Amino acid sequence: MENNDTQITQQILTLLKVILSQNYFTFQPTEQGVSMGSPISSIIAEIFLQHFEDIHIKQLLDTKNMLLYTRYVDDVLIIYDTTRTHLHAISSYINQIHDNIKLNPTYRNNLCIKFLDLTIIRKQTNLEIDIYRKQTTTQNGSFQTSHL
Repeated sequence: MENNDTQITQQILTLLKVILSQNYFTFQPTEQGVSMGSPISSIIAEIFLQHFEDIHIKQLLDTKNMLLYTRYVDDVLIIYDTTRTHLHAISSYINQIHDNIKLNPTYRNNLCIKFLDLTIIRKQTNLEIDIYRKQTTTQNGSFQTSHL
């Protein structure tokens, strides 16, 4: 069974090498990678980010400087202990690891923060969660709130 697993793993790696070598682009000297929209690009990005998190983010969680780290695609929610660290230290650490990974923090406002389609509100003893509805632009340029 183990031999079969090794053979399957090698076949997958060979296929990935072929796909990536034939779908790789370079734009000027600084931009390179798998093309956006390629069926494999989101999978490769997710593999890379999970590896990045396993090595670098896990370390912050293990030291209890970060209490929670969760990500959906490229949206990240971090809860950290303000007695042990501050957001600038976390973002500086993450931003120095890899040139193409940049954490652009959004600070909480009035004890609440928007994450995906949620508003997370910090109360004295707990967190409350509400639905967040982004404003949308109408044809005349004014904003309206979308309703379900």
